[in-house]
Amino acid sequence: MNSSQALYSERGNARGNSEQWTTAADPGLAVTTRGAVPAADVTRAVRAIGRVLRRHHLDVPARVRVTAPADIDQPTVVQANVRLHDTPARVQVTGPRGFAVTFAVERLDRQITRLSANETRAWPDPARPPLARVTEPRPIVRRKSVSLLTGTPGEAMAILDAMDYDAYLFIDQTTGEEAIVHWSELLGVGVSRQHSTDAELAANSLPLTVDSSPAPHLTELDAAAWLCCTGLAYLFYTDADTGRGRLLYRRYDGDLSIVVPAD
Repeated sequence: MNSSQALYSERGNARGNSEQWTTAADPGLAVTTRGAVPAADVTRAVRAIGRVLRRHHLDVPARVRVTAPADIDQPTVVQANVRLHDTPARVQVTGPRGFAVTFAVERLDRQITRLSANETRAWPDPARPPLARVTEPRPIVRRKSVSLLTGTPGEAMAILDAMDYDAYLFIDQTTGEEAIVHWSELLGVGVSRQHSTDAELAANSLPLTVDSSPAPHLTELDAAAWLCCTGLAYLFYTDADTGRGRLLYRRYDGDLSIVVPAD
């Protein structure tokens, strides 16, 4: 690596042992590391993602996060965010140390190619198996208060796809209630609403199947217990206290995160 490509640590953060890296050659490409991420993985991320962006003629910022667990036998998590013609796009994958960055770069390349051609991802997706397993109760370690999209299930599905989510919380403009779109193992994409269960829909090349049951009414504590004991990857429910829809999901480290509508 020459002097223009040398990595610079822009800032360190004691919380979570995180640090951000960039280069003079690609100042818009920043890599944030959490945990003991090898320097070779940071270098690999900067070089490889820079090549992907140049191959697709994208002169846009990119944000990459590489998280190495304390247990070296657990997978490294890599997330990459870019903007594709003013549309946010993201990939998130796991893999062994030394390979996870390569997996993420390959997935980002395919994601940009597919979105540029307006193609929907193939499903089921073997590269993104669901985080579904029965566990002991796990804590909610992150809360995301989000201003939700108000739109159609088809519009929500486009975001689900571009952002590489497993499920996406939005407000259904037809019913005015919170809903999610989510990948369905056999049918492509499913729609779960708080109350309405009318059948519909189709968007792009995948069918949108409306779940036949309304979202359950639960407290946050009960929702977390339900998700863990039943082995779900995520759970959409109506909060018993607020009446609003919420999306609880399992993180790669096994703990939980929750998405709640901003007031």
